[in-house]
Amino acid sequence: MTTTGRRERKKAQTRQALADAALRLFLEHGYDGVTVAQIADAADVSLATLFKHVPDGKEALIFDDGTERREALVAAVRDRPAGTPLLTALHGFLAGRGAFAADLTPELLHKRDLIVGTAALRDYQRKLWMAAEPALAEAIAAESDRTATDPAVRALARYVLQIPDLAGTDPDPQASLAAIIRLLDAGWRD
Repeated sequence: MTTTGRRERKKAQTRQALADAALRLFLEHGYDGVTVAQIADAADVSLATLFKHVPDGKEALIFDDGTERREALVAAVRDRPAGTPLLTALHGFLAGRGAFAADLTPELLHKRDLIVGTAALRDYQRKLWMAAEPALAEAIAAESDRTATDPAVRALARYVLQIPDLAGTDPDPQASLAAIIRLLDAGWRD
């Protein structure tokens, strides 16, 4: 068992304080109505500290670094029950996240609506999803006896990772997710 040192705990606390302040201010004033200086002030840190923790700017403040997303995607492929098709597993994974999740707390629902309704946040979220492409392609390749450089593997990984952006703003994101998965499934066999 590893324990988190004091320094790491302080960094995590500061990062969380920044994320909480950013989300609160974005919800109160809109994304464009808030500056990074206001967020730093609300979190009681200097502007330099804010940028040390979040060098990508204010759009990164309410997101993690994408590591959990990448690992969960790979696990959805690698750890799916025997006999479960690849796209069925990925559909299940996506259906429980972000714009597709049906059982969000009110706080997460507000956060989701903020992201879906703010172009800069949607763009940053897309960037995080696309950063998982190499890892997802490796997982798909390993499960389908292909290589990660196979154009079909790379295309499937990319198409799956584009789904949140394509369907997340639709009036019925779940139905759109299902339609896209059906389309991919019609051309993909594992």
